[in-house]
Amino acid sequence: MKSISFVLAAVLALPGMAQSTRSHQVKPHVRKDGTFVQPHVRTNPNQTQRDNYETQGNVNPYTGKAGKKTPKK
Repeated sequence: MKSISFVLAAVLALPGMAQSTRSHQVKPHVRKDGTFVQPHVRTNPNQTQRDNYETQGNVNPYTGKAGKKTPKK
């Protein structure tokens, strides 16, 4: 019975663990020009672009896509 409780607790904790403290969810919204923006996850703002998912050398853990943007110096 203890093993079933442990497995159940681990499964319930997974969704909360998937969200990194380095990123946050963006809710869907409509821009001023009328463009609809899908909900997505993005990195928190900071002073560098080198750790963003779209920068060369990084991989987006949610999509598996490699970054292609050259970081600004």
